[in-house]
Amino acid sequence: MMRTWQSARRLLPLIAVFGMVLAGCGREDLSVLRPQGPAAESSLGLMKLVISIMIVVLLIVFSIAVYVMIRFRRKPGQNETPEQVEGSFKLEVLWTVIPLILVIVLAIPTVRTVFALGDNHSGDKNAIKVKVTGHQYWWEFEYPDYGIKTAQDLIIPAGKDIAFELTTNDVLHSFWVPSLSGKIDTNPTGATNRFSFSAPKEGVYRGKCAELCGPSHGFMEFKVKAVSNDEFNQWIEAQKAPAVLPEDPALAKTFKEQCLKCHAVGDQGLSVGPNLTGIGSRESVAGILLNDDTRQDGAPVEENLKTWLHDTQGVKPGNRMPDPSKDMGLTGDEIDRIAEYLAGYKLN
Repeated sequence: MMRTWQSARRLLPLIAVFGMVLAGCGREDLSVLRPQGPAAESSLGLMKLVISIMIVVLLIVFSIAVYVMIRFRRKPGQNETPEQVEGSFKLEVLWTVIPLILVIVLAIPTVRTVFALGDNHSGDKNAIKVKVTGHQYWWEFEYPDYGIKTAQDLIIPAGKDIAFELTTNDVLHSFWVPSLSGKIDTNPTGATNRFSFSAPKEGVYRGKCAELCGPSHGFMEFKVKAVSNDEFNQWIEAQKAPAVLPEDPALAKTFKEQCLKCHAVGDQGLSVGPNLTGIGSRESVAGILLNDDTRQDGAPVEENLKTWLHDTQGVKPGNRMPDPSKDMGLTGDEIDRIAEYLAGYKLN
């Protein structure tokens, strides 16, 4: 017993250090403890209630245990068998009724919150409808009421309910914006899931895939960008504008023959891969290469595009995009010029 305690005592400082280190891990914009919308606030409120009840129960149980160990400890010279209380009707009722009451106390707010978060607002005329499709390893966003598609950046008007309809193009994914709402799966069985959330404040919120979906699951990020209603309408109109192709005819021909077989820009191309319209204005390239001209949190968009196009498998292992050099036969100069063109493809 003494040796065990001595070993545990040696480990305590190490455990404390690791605890402090791990407490600093993670990102503030991917934390459910910093809610930025009503759905996330409801979830956090439920978490606080459950944790509070758990702490109260633990304090009561440990207090009773300490009291019993002190009050009824065996005294020197005491050899008789203590009174046996097994089969006590009162005690059996007591420790059956109390947990039942706790379950009811937890069940009522839990059910109420779950059903409230499941309200999908699909019948609300004022809600913005968005169809979300999960791919390995990117997200597609379609706005059926406006006839447009985009990828990786979900643009929404601040303060409005967004009614989501979620499916998958391949395996099981899970759509999650921690600071705005809980998780919801995109099922490969053909089932369509629906839910809603809103972002009261303008800003950029990071989202993740919360279901292991392949080698690059950890890189399957997206951004939710909440803007004013006027900016949202301007973005819709800019998305509908005719395609802007490279000025150089030779490069435009190469881009149309190679890139537009899978991607779309404006009114041209196919939507097999992510829609590239306005990619120069997005928050990131491939979801994880953050665009930042100051280089504090990322790199300029053109540099990120070159990084991606020159080594797609290095950035996102297992993704299904053909290699521009090996599979499509593009030269290094052509790749750089396409990256430069896409970096300049910005929306107002």
